[in-house]
Amino acid sequence: MERYIGTVSRGVRAPIIRKGDDIVEIVVRSVLDAAKYENFQIDDRDIVAVTEAVVARAQGNYASVNHIAADINNRFGNKDIGIIFPILSRNRFATCLKGIARGAKKITLLLSYPSDEVGNHLVDLDTLDEKGINPWTDVLSEDIYRQLFGSYKHPFTGVDYIEYYKKIASDEGCEVEILLANDCRAILKHTKHVLCCDIHSRERTKRLLKKAGAKTIYSLDEILTSPIDSSGYNETYGLLGCNKATEDSVKLFPRDCQDIVDRISQRFFELTGKKVEAMVYGDGAFKDPIGKIWELADPVVSPAYTSGLEGQPNEVKLKYLADNDFAHLQGQQLKDAISEYIRQKADNLVGDMASQGTTPRRLTDLIGSLCDLTSGSGDKGTPIVLVQGYFDNYTK
Repeated sequence: MERYIGTVSRGVRAPIIRKGDDIVEIVVRSVLDAAKYENFQIDDRDIVAVTEAVVARAQGNYASVNHIAADINNRFGNKDIGIIFPILSRNRFATCLKGIARGAKKITLLLSYPSDEVGNHLVDLDTLDEKGINPWTDVLSEDIYRQLFGSYKHPFTGVDYIEYYKKIASDEGCEVEILLANDCRAILKHTKHVLCCDIHSRERTKRLLKKAGAKTIYSLDEILTSPIDSSGYNETYGLLGCNKATEDSVKLFPRDCQDIVDRISQRFFELTGKKVEAMVYGDGAFKDPIGKIWELADPVVSPAYTSGLEGQPNEVKLKYLADNDFAHLQGQQLKDAISEYIRQKADNLVGDMASQGTTPRRLTDLIGSLCDLTSGSGDKGTPIVLVQGYFDNYTK
């Protein structure tokens, strides 16, 4: 019988997860209960994804402001520190900044402008043009920024992040100076000891700083890579990917995720006989065309996934075939011709005109983004996502 439904993405409800919970069993049972009560089947190559937040919660992977402060002090001692290119986020960076400031005597906070790395703006581009400011070359002090632009509040949060971040550091008894620039090397006129807080550009930033003469260079993925007084940690990503838990603690990116996804897949096979793919996902990789915010504040979309999710899509564009190769056909003949073309397509379509306009991104980035949009970031209560039919095509 012909199928009329392609990919289906379902948010799956789960209990509130606490430290010590068996995340594998919760994920599997939640999906199987949903299948039973909503009357759908589990099939081979279905994808079960679980958000990193509940994995880290089950692990108890948390750290306090004092833990952050201790590791900052371990890395930098009593040196004046340059803190460069943090994102503007109460959830992602504010608590980290509190810990950094608690572990330092003085920081010089260098912010990128007109926006941070993920698109949160300190000023809009049109205003920069009006004032004759070149963000690639001009270094602005806080005073000059205020003279030019006054107080700019983020349109979504209503926060003046320069004022907000300055107060966080000052409240910890830390002397703070704020600069705006896009050349990381501008910090070296103020200090040779730097903590790079950018996410996806951090390796380039560190390379440029080292070549320019910085003496001490760390990035956020090198802070809390091991426990401090029994704290949580992440050996790969450190503080990258953390979220605010309380006013004085953060939830870190989860650890040991490969074992978790492998056990989820194995458990489904034991209970259903189906070979289910599994992944842990965080932020999706997509951009808001209105707010200009790029969602990916985590270091990766997926820290772990089963082997069947490796690679990229290998797809052809149906409308290209219909308008070109088979423009002379209609109805069932057109459908049969395109179906046969898909069945005979090459294993690698790079450079083939029939694949133009398809999405040459990693499967895990695409599926993780779908899952992030499905589960949402608020009160939906669906930290597990079941994706079915993702690997189907027009011939199925």
